[in-house]
Amino acid sequence: MQRDEIAAHMSDVSWYHTIELAPGVWTPGIDHTPKRIEGLALPSDLSGWSVLDVGAWDGALSFEAERRGATRVLATDSFCWGGEGWGTKQGFEFARRARGSRVEDLEIDVLDLSPELVGTFDLVLFVGVLYHMRHPLLALEHVASVTGRLLVLDTHVSLLNEEEPLLRFYPGSELADDATNWFGPNPAAVDAMLRTVGFSRLEPRVVTPTGQDGAPARPWRRRTAVRDPHQGRYTVHAWR
Repeated sequence: MQRDEIAAHMSDVSWYHTIELAPGVWTPGIDHTPKRIEGLALPSDLSGWSVLDVGAWDGALSFEAERRGATRVLATDSFCWGGEGWGTKQGFEFARRARGSRVEDLEIDVLDLSPELVGTFDLVLFVGVLYHMRHPLLALEHVASVTGRLLVLDTHVSLLNEEEPLLRFYPGSELADDATNWFGPNPAAVDAMLRTVGFSRLEPRVVTPTGQDGAPARPWRRRTAVRDPHQGRYTVHAWR
């Protein structure tokens, strides 16, 4: 797509991710995606790597992996692309056309991931998904089954003042007025679950208390747009 065409039709999409579609042309996403990507500390050179992006939504992480040289990138989603969630697949498809991207796509639920259905990947991205899982350990088992080398996981965490592995359960809309948020594990619980499903080496990257990540308040998450020293975001690299 030409730059003028991109700019003319970009507003037709309700964007979540902030993505550079052409030099200097960014989507008006409500997520501070470049800062989020920076915090994930992805390998700078993914040449020769295959990458799976679980819960891709608009596809920012998928396109970033492609930009870093990944040989193959598969973007997957179900909740948003299937119409259950807040977004649609429209942003991903528009961004892929605008960027002339070769990222592949597959609509599949996390609990349906398996080597038989999607294969295995050198790098799996599991960002902003775990706390939406009704069965987090089972979800991690499926994610681990398709991870051949490295999993980069980023999730909401709670109970940061507790050292024992614990998960806070949100049976209603207690977290951010969002009934799809089910669990707030603490970092110790995330690490323990990752080891349980077979990851041998963990590299915790950062724990950021809520309200200190520089991201704008999202319309459906205003209750968490305050400083809370006991909940935040946790990023970890888990190696096979």
